[in-house]
Amino acid sequence: MQPNYDLNDDQWDQLIQNVAYSFDDLTLKRGFQYYKQQRVKPFAMTDSRKINACVEGREVYRLALDLDDLTAKSCDCPVPRPCKHMAAVLMEFAERQQRSVHMLANAKAAASAFKPGIAKSVGKAAPLSTLLSVRHEQLVEQAARLPSGGVAEWREFLDNCTSPLAPSIRNPQYVDRALAAVAKVTPKLPPVLDELFRLHTLLFLLETLTKPLGNQTNTFVSSLGYFTHLAVTEVQDALESLLRKKLPLAEHPELLPHVTETLDYLRHEMLTESRNQSYFSASYSLFWTCWLMPASGSRQLFLNEIEQLEQARQELGASLSRHAWLLAHSRMLFYAEDDEAAWELLDHAADRPGLDPGELMSFLPPLSEAKDWSRLADWLTRIGPMLSTRIRYNLKDYSQYWEETLRELPEAEPRMWETLAAMLPLAHEVYSEKLLEYGKWQDWMDFQLSDDKAPADFRVRDLQPLEKNAPELLLPFYHQAVERFVVEKNRHSYKAAVKLLKRLAKLYKKLKREERWALFLEGFTARHSRLRALQEELRKGNLIP
Repeated sequence: MQPNYDLNDDQWDQLIQNVAYSFDDLTLKRGFQYYKQQRVKPFAMTDSRKINACVEGREVYRLALDLDDLTAKSCDCPVPRPCKHMAAVLMEFAERQQRSVHMLANAKAAASAFKPGIAKSVGKAAPLSTLLSVRHEQLVEQAARLPSGGVAEWREFLDNCTSPLAPSIRNPQYVDRALAAVAKVTPKLPPVLDELFRLHTLLFLLETLTKPLGNQTNTFVSSLGYFTHLAVTEVQDALESLLRKKLPLAEHPELLPHVTETLDYLRHEMLTESRNQSYFSASYSLFWTCWLMPASGSRQLFLNEIEQLEQARQELGASLSRHAWLLAHSRMLFYAEDDEAAWELLDHAADRPGLDPGELMSFLPPLSEAKDWSRLADWLTRIGPMLSTRIRYNLKDYSQYWEETLRELPEAEPRMWETLAAMLPLAHEVYSEKLLEYGKWQDWMDFQLSDDKAPADFRVRDLQPLEKNAPELLLPFYHQAVERFVVEKNRHSYKAAVKLLKRLAKLYKKLKREERWALFLEGFTARHSRLRALQEELRKGNLIP
């Protein structure tokens, strides 16, 4: 007689989870059809975890199923993964155990529709609809405790709300569905508490998107797929938008435990993520800048955080992201107005490649907003050389901060020139623009000649300020370029030479030196009289008859 290997509730819950992990929905639906058509025969259990069976398909397929390892191929059909024949056998097994076959057929939803053991409370053969109803009641009950709960309870609630989406592809649609699932059962919270809770909702989603499925450690994936990256970007944008709104935390001292737990969470996530996948650093920085500082801003607050960072460094050891630690520590020193110590740490962070220029630039806005022009000039001077090692970084924002500073602190101008010169060659464009902007015509020309530039490297409008204000400086610049074009001895270079000669003619006229121009042109034409193509271009340009 076939022994009866009863399945307890915990084993049934585990089987639901294993089936949800091993099978896709389409395979389960096809397996359910085979089960309904009674294609599973014979069926036998060799022990409490092993099943031998045959399933009638295009031919009869034999299975040796191990309930503890559903991912292993156990059917002799040609499908290289858990197949519909295996699913049909598992549903036959569920029926013999007097369990809900429909729950197994909908394992993807059922696996996350209830906590382990809920089936026992509603009956082991309860339909899925009953389990879903019980799950909803549990969520509503848990949601009612959100106002009095801590961050740990919030995260458990968020996990329960989004667990039915666990098998979903991580994409922007997943984010929308997860937010809708949370909003569906979340009660109306007081405004400030609601903002804190929304922050944790977004942080929870960011963590879910950037960590491997099923991985409970803080090891982040090395790269994200395209659609997951879109989803991460969407969540990060939402986090930035939320954090940039000022939150009156100072008016709600009762929320201090939530704020402290939030800071602890952000600090830990930031310090344990890889340098190449820094998803939480921006939120940590904005949390300080936009929420904590306006609420207190006392120097002691920053010194306490420095102690927490040092403690975290000792506790985390090799798992510490030193880059994130250096940036966070330097930011606290910056807030505490210990600039020298902050610069020293930033120098260490900038020693290695990968430092985001935006991380350096983020120190400037608070100084600009505070109208602390002296400190802003100091920071522009110190971070300039660090930025100059960041390849392909556009320095326009950096240049604008100098412009803003000099309007209020004109005596800092020599420091700007010294700093920009030290940032060459990256600062070439900004340095050149500044020389023109400040009317340093001779310096600009010397700079271009030292860089072996030619008029062809500039648009006509780029040179117009010099033509208007210091035309005499352009004479040798243009003359030198004309001779270079002629040396090339081809039709294209002759045409370029003639264009420059026309501009020279205008400059001589502007300087009221027409006679000198006539003498030059006569000599130039005579010197190159054998270059017939050049002579033709001169005539076409109406420079000679």
